[in-house]
Amino acid sequence: MEITEVRVKLTEDNDDRLQGFCSITFDDCFVVRDLKIIDGTNGPFVAMPSRKLTSHCPQCRAKNHLRAAHCNQCGLRLKDDRALRDQEGRAKLYADIAHPINSACREMIQNKVIEEFRAEKDRARQPGYIPSYNDDYVEAEAEHSAAKTSTHIRTDPAAGKPSAPGRAKESNAGEPRVPHQKSPTRRPARPKQSGFGEGIL
Repeated sequence: MEITEVRVKLTEDNDDRLQGFCSITFDDCFVVRDLKIIDGTNGPFVAMPSRKLTSHCPQCRAKNHLRAAHCNQCGLRLKDDRALRDQEGRAKLYADIAHPINSACREMIQNKVIEEFRAEKDRARQPGYIPSYNDDYVEAEAEHSAAKTSTHIRTDPAAGKPSAPGRAKESNAGEPRVPHQKSPTRRPARPKQSGFGEGIL
């Protein structure tokens, strides 16, 4: 597995520890977005995309963030200590959506992202700078993905309507092949009689 592309968006507030966001592409076919670049005590490091952890209200069972003092649905006063704590006693308020499961993969992601982050900071000093990871990139990526998923639907050239997969295929002559249909059974035609009693004698 190889990281084939890294796109970085720098944050505007330089006083904040959050230095930027980025997306990484693996093998030109799998994208992970919203990784965070954070300024730590030993330099910048990469935090994986995460979601807020929630707990259920004991009265109405609605979901609430672990820092919420009251239920958003019924207003019940919630217990203060609802979060799990790690070995150092810190409350666990977020859970990673995607993350490496070994140190080698983590170092590969970290080194590649920090390298591109520093290059992006150099490019940001140039006039007319446009970040590589912006809204236009996300929209174009979504359109490309939608176009890929719709390629399995074929269009009938005559009617201009999508046809279900596995139906009529085009022949070599360019004419659509008609699906096989069973012809209706016909009874044999009876001979006509010209007059009453004709053919008795």
